[in-house]
Amino acid sequence: MSPIVLSPGNRLVTVFGGGNVALRKCRHFEGFRIRVVADRILPELRDLADEVVDSAVDASTAGEYMDGSDIVVAATSDHALNDSIRDLSMSKGIMTNSAHGGGDVLIPSTLKREGYTVTVSSEGRVPAFPPYVIQRIDELLDPSYDRMLELLMMLRREIRTRIPTQPERARFLADILADGEVWDLLRKDDIQSAFDLSMERGGLR
Repeated sequence: MSPIVLSPGNRLVTVFGGGNVALRKCRHFEGFRIRVVADRILPELRDLADEVVDSAVDASTAGEYMDGSDIVVAATSDHALNDSIRDLSMSKGIMTNSAHGGGDVLIPSTLKREGYTVTVSSEGRVPAFPPYVIQRIDELLDPSYDRMLELLMMLRREIRTRIPTQPERARFLADILADGEVWDLLRKDDIQSAFDLSMERGGLR
């Protein structure tokens, strides 16, 4: 499978199911337009969804709620129903995630920071594995990584017109990422000194 990061835009995600699994799925798609279809729906889901359809669904009626959807999520508590929703959605050419597997969209475990996102997926093999990896990554990525991203953004603005070619700019930023002294300054929360040192390293001061 190919990992991607998808902008919500005006895309519609239709989620079948109104329980905790559906809530977890909806939280992942926060920012998208979300339609929830179920006969019993948690209050938190109602608050999160843009549209709520209070209706029981079976294999013969699910299709009428899929029109206009960019992604369909089958998140009911009924394995067989999820399979039917998944198969129907995919037959319509809609990207599909199913709580019981088999769809063409997988929802990874995600670590969100202010400026970047890390995702991990076992591609459905062992669902317990990605959250564990995310936990370990979270322990590794101390605040200096956030500061490094801030520093690189500052440097990119400076070098856009001062370093002539993209390969040279990429090499400069790669060198900064590998510079232990720059990292030491960032761990001390001294971004300005890290910026000054980086500019010196590139011969820009």
